[in-house]
Amino acid sequence: MTALRATGLVKDYRRGRAVDGVDLTVDAGERIGLLGPNGAGKTTTLLMCLGVVTPDAGTVEILGHRLPRERQKAMAGVGFVAGYLPLPNQLRVIEYLRMFGRLYGLRRPERAATTWLEHFGVPHLAKAMGTELSSGQKTLIGIVKAALHSPRLMVLDEPTASLDPDVALRVRTGLRRLSDEFGTALLVTSHNMVEVERLCERVVFMSAGKVVANGTAREVAERFGGDNLEDVFLQLAGKS
Repeated sequence: MTALRATGLVKDYRRGRAVDGVDLTVDAGERIGLLGPNGAGKTTTLLMCLGVVTPDAGTVEILGHRLPRERQKAMAGVGFVAGYLPLPNQLRVIEYLRMFGRLYGLRRPERAATTWLEHFGVPHLAKAMGTELSSGQKTLIGIVKAALHSPRLMVLDEPTASLDPDVALRVRTGLRRLSDEFGTALLVTSHNMVEVERLCERVVFMSAGKVVANGTAREVAERFGGDNLEDVFLQLAGKS
């Protein structure tokens, strides 16, 4: 089953058209990078795909459920991660995860929390308070929280931003395992082209509200006459 299918997405704001006819498909278990310079329309596209922003035209379907009519059913199979989302300071990690496990309707939320902490290599953080976590550790816990209910689609907004290389490796390894072992599809936005090349099987580049490239990292780089995704990013950023 296709995890996400967005067709003909359009969004206009007072300043102009932010997204102009975007098509985006993510198959089950696929790892996709949604890339582009600032102002390309990535965030607006992402928010429309999650049902947070209503498109002016176009359709979104997640796991066979059409938005906005079936958004509640669709979101039950989605996990969302963003490095900028705060964690409560006055809760221990296990308490925070247990709370979200209950919200997800899990029968054994603490067991799920322990399992996913181990999956991402951070079981030692279970009893830590929010105030005791580094920014990288907070990002990891945010990913664990989003994975608690074994979602079929994980949407990640800058998941490795400002992370130390060892923590970024742990994030990347855990996400690969999530995709390979559970069939979870990943849709990742990032400005870290190296991380995207390491994690994603396919990349979709946006510029000025449109999709300008869609393929493997090598295919996209070759199309723009570059050696890697960073060359493509710098070329598009220079035009924006």
